[in-house]
Amino acid sequence: MISAGTLFFLAGCGNQNQQPTGIHIPPKWQGAPYHIAFGPVPAKPNPAGLTIPPITYQANPDMLETRADLVIQFDTSSVKRDYQVPNLMTMAPTDIPGAQGTLSADYVDLASKELANMLGTYCMKGKVKISVALVKSSIQLTATEDEVNSHRLSDWLPIELVFKNPHPKC
Repeated sequence: MISAGTLFFLAGCGNQNQQPTGIHIPPKWQGAPYHIAFGPVPAKPNPAGLTIPPITYQANPDMLETRADLVIQFDTSSVKRDYQVPNLMTMAPTDIPGAQGTLSADYVDLASKELANMLGTYCMKGKVKISVALVKSSIQLTATEDEVNSHRLSDWLPIELVFKNPHPKC
């Protein structure tokens, strides 16, 4: 009887933290370590011809970074060249203090100007589809798409913007 009682006692001592069947508790944070979003598109366009709206972020508190690069991917299907043109632009690192905030206005303005310069070089105009993502600051500025994806801190965030080339040469 004692051995039977001991057996029943030990059998009842399984994992007590196990959730009952049918109940699923999602993890506290889902997806990429950083979630990014665009703010409102500014009413006054950037003199460079393209304005990327403010970019806000919220981070998984367990996976905070202090610096990141902004990568911009854009659709080059309308470019009329005999060769393939790059469709990625990687910005230099910027500070991303805290678990939530907004990328600095100067940084996003510089990204707008550099992207406008690149689009102007390709003789692009009109609506341009872009996607932005945050990546680890250790990435090379000349990284390939595969390297960018392996260092991403956020998912790609798409938007369609109007590009007005202020210096059309095409």
